[in-house]
Amino acid sequence: MRRDYGGIVLPLFLVFLRQNVGVLGFLSPLPRNVVDLPKALSGRYMSSTSSSSIVTDETKVPSTEWELDCYSRPVIVEGKKLWEVLITDSTGSFRVCESLPSNRVNSRELRRIVENTIDNSSVKPTAIRFFRGAMFNMINIALSEIEVVARPSRCTFALANWLEERNRDVYPQMEGYKSTMVSSDIGGGFLDVRTPVKLPDALRGEKYAFVSLPLSEFKEGGGVNADTIGVGRICPVSDELPGDAFVSGVVILTPRAKALSAWLAGTEVCSIKCDLRKRIMIMEADISTQYLVARLNDVQRAEGAAFEEGKDQLGGLHFISVQKDEDDDPAGFWLLKEIPGGL
Repeated sequence: MRRDYGGIVLPLFLVFLRQNVGVLGFLSPLPRNVVDLPKALSGRYMSSTSSSSIVTDETKVPSTEWELDCYSRPVIVEGKKLWEVLITDSTGSFRVCESLPSNRVNSRELRRIVENTIDNSSVKPTAIRFFRGAMFNMINIALSEIEVVARPSRCTFALANWLEERNRDVYPQMEGYKSTMVSSDIGGGFLDVRTPVKLPDALRGEKYAFVSLPLSEFKEGGGVNADTIGVGRICPVSDELPGDAFVSGVVILTPRAKALSAWLAGTEVCSIKCDLRKRIMIMEADISTQYLVARLNDVQRAEGAAFEEGKDQLGGLHFISVQKDEDDDPAGFWLLKEIPGGL
């Protein structure tokens, strides 16, 4: 997709990328640039000691991709941890919250809650994502007898937003709240010992660029949406973010753009980050997998630091674009949001 700027037709995502590209390793950096784009059920969730709550948002279109969490919360009820099951869809059109006694936290009870939610929903799920590795076995068993695809994935953006709300606004107001019970980082914390896996040789890109796009392009009326990105996905964008902000991203340039995009679509890619201590760029996927994208020299490390700073300013929001070259439209595009620790 292209737009006409004063008689000059420009490609959608890469506008000012210069041609003086060097080669370093299997991925080489392009200069950092700000890219000027060619342009259910209802109500708000309220904290309650009741066992079940169902709400909807009629302004959002229901999705067949659901998101699920089952975990203890930082609240003690009658001397025991509060356990909750949270279910929503990828657009946040509905929210189901059901508490469980600690002696009934098992796959059978979880399956019952999921099946009840499906029975009461007009839009049935085709896939259910869950991000919490500690609950993998129980959730996987619960979903194995339901006609849905279980997807271990940190692409649970609507669920993460909801959990952030509850950690900020709901749990601290509940009797028995214990701030010391907040869970540890998701996908590895400070002492993360995971080793990134190399991308398959046939899928490695040749060049990459740190770029930015106006946040307005991801909102209603903007040029980036599910119809214009090809392969990929667009995570929900908070209305609270400043409209004049820019979203940081990484563009990967490769003649195998379609193959790489198709492969990434099957990996549940959830973020890309620059590990400044290890001097590497890594791509995060599913619950805990890391792929090595590039090694960073001093200049690239500085670029990576600016990229990470841009992410932090927008609560982890960033994007990945995969293209054949700087003149092509994306073969794949992902607008992503890192899931924060402590959920």
